[in-house]
Amino acid sequence: MSASRTELLTWLNELLALNYTKVEQCGSGAAYAQIIDSIYGNVPMSRINFAAKHEYEYLSNFKILQTVFTKNRIEKPIPVDRLVRCKMQDNLEFLQWIKKFWDMNYAGDGSYDAEARRNRAPSAAAGAVRRTGSSTSPARPRPSTARPSMTGAAAAAHGSAAGSASSAATATRTNAPRPSTVSSASPARRQSMAPRARMPPPPPIPNETINQLTAEIDEMKLSVDSLERERDFYFGKLRDVEVLVQERLADLLHADEDGAETVEDKDAAEVETLKQIQTVLYTTEEGFELPDVQDEEPLDHTEMF
Repeated sequence: MSASRTELLTWLNELLALNYTKVEQCGSGAAYAQIIDSIYGNVPMSRINFAAKHEYEYLSNFKILQTVFTKNRIEKPIPVDRLVRCKMQDNLEFLQWIKKFWDMNYAGDGSYDAEARRNRAPSAAAGAVRRTGSSTSPARPRPSTARPSMTGAAAAAHGSAAGSASSAATATRTNAPRPSTVSSASPARRQSMAPRARMPPPPPIPNETINQLTAEIDEMKLSVDSLERERDFYFGKLRDVEVLVQERLADLLHADEDGAETVEDKDAAEVETLKQIQTVLYTTEEGFELPDVQDEEPLDHTEMF
């Protein structure tokens, strides 16, 4: 038996630490995405917008949810066009299904931290490591240059001793040998003559950063695959329209005895409309090349949501 609205909301708020009061609030897609994250733990929660208020923001959340469904091989189609309208019945049915899916696949012990998953910042740890590795030692305090003052006889004695020391220093400088050219070189020259210090090797990249980047690359590949399937889906529709227009034009146009194509007056308006449709279909931008679709397999137009 399916759970009621009250039971579903109670379960949803307890699991995700939310305060939803209506089933319609699930129409943003954020809650659905985090329910799947509580099972598999591979939803990019940093990209899920829980504050979404507009339909284009809802669609962004559902795009991520559909990518996760494909990644985890969940074959349930997502009725996005109905869910984003935030109607109670549509979201109630999908929430009942996702509750059953959670009951069958959730293998946790009830320790899922929903708030931590919503608030995680993946780049903070790597930034902290880089900042710690580049820290420098504090500067040494400069020694004090203050001297005690001297008065009276002490000053006179100091002056006498200073005079004798000055005379001795003068005699020493006169008889001292001149310094060599190497010692008298400029500081810049002495620095260039000294051996260069080897630069330390760069710090190793943490495994957490490598795993995070690998997960982001896998997610981007899935997004590209989804976009390519969507492109092929709409191109197939345009191709079908083109074939229908060509066949209808062939039926309306009649070749006379001279080989010239003619059309009856009652069909002239329809022919003109079909030619306008062809003009729209064949209009291209500069540098665009029409792909070869002769050998392609027909597209299944029911694949997309």
